Amino acid sequence: MGGAGGGEASVRHPGRATHSGVRYVCTVDKKNALRAGALASGTTLMMLLMSSPALALTRDDGDDPGKGLSVIETLGLYVATPIVLFLIIAGLVVVLDKSDKQPKRT
Repeated sequence: MGGAGGGEASVRHPGRATHSGVRYVCTVDKKNALRAGALASGTTLMMLLMSSPALALTRDDGDDPGKGLSVIETLGLYVATPIVLFLIIAGLVVVLDKSDKQPKRT
């Protein structure tokens, strides 16, 4: 049974790939890993080079910064305001929900 003349081994199932017996332990080869590393390091280097003016200690011509924010103003602007906006949007979604309520099963 199952010899070269046919039999169970030659039955093909539509939609199924044949089992080749090859197991892939590591699918990333060295070339792709080096390419990904070069891309990541190049992107990081470019971001650092482009962000260097943000770390400058000297003022530019025409620079006119305003007064700094207090701790309360900073917390209100960057913590409380997003939380309040989230709660407003979530509340509107819950209140204006038009989906049908599922009937209770007994």
